Amino acid sequence: SQLENLQPEIKGLAERLRYEVSVRGKQLGWSEKVARSHFNKNLRRIVSELYVRDNCHPFKATLLVWVQVPVWLCASLALRNCSVGAAGSTVQEQFSSGGALWFTDLTAPDSTWILPVSLGLVNLLIVEV
Repeated sequence: SQLENLQPEIKGLAERLRYEVSVRGKQLGWSEKVARSHFNKNLRRIVSELYVRDNCHPFKATLLVWVQVPVWLCASLALRNCSVGAAGSTVQEQFSSGGALWFTDLTAPDSTWILPVSLGLVNLLIVEV
């Protein structure tokens, strides 16, 4: 990802900044705490500028997860409520007799593990790609 590609550049800039702050600190007689404060402040500014330059703020990488999790949770709860909802409901009756192939009862767990394993492999493939 772009963020990982920036790490070597950030490391090099941090080393150069550390040297510059050290030299400047010795010239002005800064204490270790003051020098560290200047280093941290300037490093944050440099990293922020790099994020803006390459348009790759770390929050953008997590944004999709913050959207996906609530959608996945709501869809899972909706499907669960449909399949194990009120006893005798027409939806539950349709789910218990509306399957295909080896899964004829959609309210029963998959004893062959074909669907859970294939779903897991597809999700892994999506994440890896």
